[in-house]
Amino acid sequence: MGEFVDGMKFSGAFSNLMPRPYIEKVTEMAHKHNAYVSSGDWGEHLVRKGPSAFQQYIEECKRLGFDTIELNVRSLELPEENLLRFVRLIKSAGMRAKPQFALKCNKSDIPDGRNRAYAAFVVPSLRSEEFVEDVDFLIRRAERFLEAGADMIMIDAEDVCQHADSMRGDIITKIVGRLGIEKTMFDASNAKTFEWFIRQYGPKVNLFVDHSQVGKLECLRGHNLGVSILDF
Repeated sequence: MGEFVDGMKFSGAFSNLMPRPYIEKVTEMAHKHNAYVSSGDWGEHLVRKGPSAFQQYIEECKRLGFDTIELNVRSLELPEENLLRFVRLIKSAGMRAKPQFALKCNKSDIPDGRNRAYAAFVVPSLRSEEFVEDVDFLIRRAERFLEAGADMIMIDAEDVCQHADSMRGDIITKIVGRLGIEKTMFDASNAKTFEWFIRQYGPKVNLFVDHSQVGKLECLRGHNLGVSILDF
């Protein structure tokens, strides 16, 4: 696993439903293969209870063998200074902090891939969102989190990079250019999406994929797994 996977994540609250010995067994196995383990975003439910509850959560995660704690910046809706304080708490415990930012844009702002005659009139698409998030503002916030000690910035770009046929490459380029490819991870929900990222940024780009997609992703990265990408 460690040869192809850098880390694994307990999604949502699943780790809260698992027996403690089982979680410890899973984290130990991951560490044997040089893979880190993320607690997922369960900490969001405790952040609202204050720093003391979140501190206890950090300590429990460390005892169970987790290495990384994620913070969903958008859904928490807390003052930035509070979130930066949580990042510092995570780092002071000797763990990795991975803030997650969401980026949404109107469908009308995504280039239409249909063939059309030059200079032909295109009927404007209906706007799917009233608010278009400011990419520069997101980047400035992410930079402050990196300055506070965050190890990686996770970009959950729902309308930007879930579907390769509507990819906003200009937005992705701006994020990578400012934050750095080594400090940025993108959610890649399907094969077309992570193929686009690898073509644009090479095999070292950080991508978050479902475990069922690991084999296909590594074929695209150029590893010889004894199978053809057509087998998928």
